[in-house]
Amino acid sequence: MKKSGFCIDATTYGWSRVLIIAEIGTGHGGDEVKAAELIAAAIESGADCVKFQHVYADEIIHPATGLVPLPGGPTPLYDTFKALETSPDFMSRLKERVESMGALFLCTPFGLRSARELRDIGVHAMKIASPELNHAQLMEEIATYGLPTILSSGVSRLSDIENALEPFSQTGTSTALLHCVTAYPAPETDYNLRVLEALSTLFGVPVGISDHSADPLVVPSLAVASGACIIEKHLCLSRQGDGLDDPIALPPRDFERMSAAVRRMSRLVEDIGAAATINALKNEYGATMTEAVLGDGHKRLAHSEAANYSRTNRSIHARRSIARGERFSADNLAILRTEKVLRPGLAPLQLPVVIGRRAARDIPDGEGVEWADLGSF
Repeated sequence: MKKSGFCIDATTYGWSRVLIIAEIGTGHGGDEVKAAELIAAAIESGADCVKFQHVYADEIIHPATGLVPLPGGPTPLYDTFKALETSPDFMSRLKERVESMGALFLCTPFGLRSARELRDIGVHAMKIASPELNHAQLMEEIATYGLPTILSSGVSRLSDIENALEPFSQTGTSTALLHCVTAYPAPETDYNLRVLEALSTLFGVPVGISDHSADPLVVPSLAVASGACIIEKHLCLSRQGDGLDDPIALPPRDFERMSAAVRRMSRLVEDIGAAATINALKNEYGATMTEAVLGDGHKRLAHSEAANYSRTNRSIHARRSIARGERFSADNLAILRTEKVLRPGLAPLQLPVVIGRRAARDIPDGEGVEWADLGSF
């Protein structure tokens, strides 16, 4: 299994075996002062890398998405994303602040515009969120940048991962894969951490986890013992904050506990080996709990995320109302997350099949484009 500090010179940022990423996301709410507080808290709590999200609502969901159930309750997510949009200059200033403190700046794009803006401000690596893993056009774009790229793989099947990694293989771009469960919070017992070795072996890339569980210790500790070289966890100033992910994020004190546990596990694995470290953790967390978190190593959709498949990830949607007989084009189609109200459409990989055909029936604004919607050329 590949266990290096990913594919950026580790000595530049001071990590050894395991890269710890503090996911701030949009928790700053567009407030640069709060962003600075979060950056300082992340680095003081042991993070090697501080990650944000570069949001444009129209790259993610349709205005007709409606209310989306989130940890903080049903949320008008399109309007929320619109309010969280920031400029490339804002992201550039966050990047400068993070790097001035000796950490790696990382940011997630959600479409071609945000990806190109991050490239243009000179980021050193890219991060793909789980719902975008099947956004084939975005993967093809980012693969041309030649930047080390970390891909999260929540709510995915092996075929989705293989398709996502293919453009990077073609361009020779270095990648790492984060095992993830797309649920908020995710049950610790859904993590199936034995899959890490299988993913690393199958795809030949370093692996880690993006952890959405509530406990700060058990999943990260067992992940390191299972071969993870990257640990990503949400960070907030307070779980009572107004950030989208604050209810499931770690406050600084808990994030610091997690960082200490990750470093301890990393040393323990080097000293006594992975199997002995897992046995030690069985004494700490109990054999039943430990085995439940480790799972059987077979890659499958976790129970808590299975209902999100085809809804949290991307599909082809009508950008506006499309009349029967109208040709499908880049002007009337978009690749978006479906969420809970709209119907899912065809996978983004099918876009070349759709473009140029005529609509076989009227398609309401925002709805997914299905096979039954495709008429003749």
